[in-house]
Amino acid sequence: MYNNSSTRLNKYISESGICSRRDADRFVEQGNVYINGKRASVGDQVAAGDVVKVNGQLIEPREPDDFIFIALNKPVGIVSTTESSEKNNIVDFVRHSVRIFPIGRLDKDSQGLIF
Repeated sequence: MYNNSSTRLNKYISESGICSRRDADRFVEQGNVYINGKRASVGDQVAAGDVVKVNGQLIEPREPDDFIFIALNKPVGIVSTTESSEKNNIVDFVRHSVRIFPIGRLDKDSQGLIF
């Protein structure tokens, strides 16, 4: 999935499927992320061949064949967010077994196609 260029650490971690970019930055700030055995800093870059660990767990980005795309006609009342504290969030509505997140955003009072 990655070529010779580097990728921002939070994006690399989020593409592994364990958390969002924002949560990845929190893990880094807490000192729980290492690149090639060295404690990472927010904004670090990951290159091909780097070893990234979060909370001691080896992180590898998913391959393109592993991605799941869902086209949903979002009904009125569902919020386009992954925040579990938000009542009627889209993740709970879809109830998919793998971590998903919406691409795009529709207001709570709107309905329409969302991926």
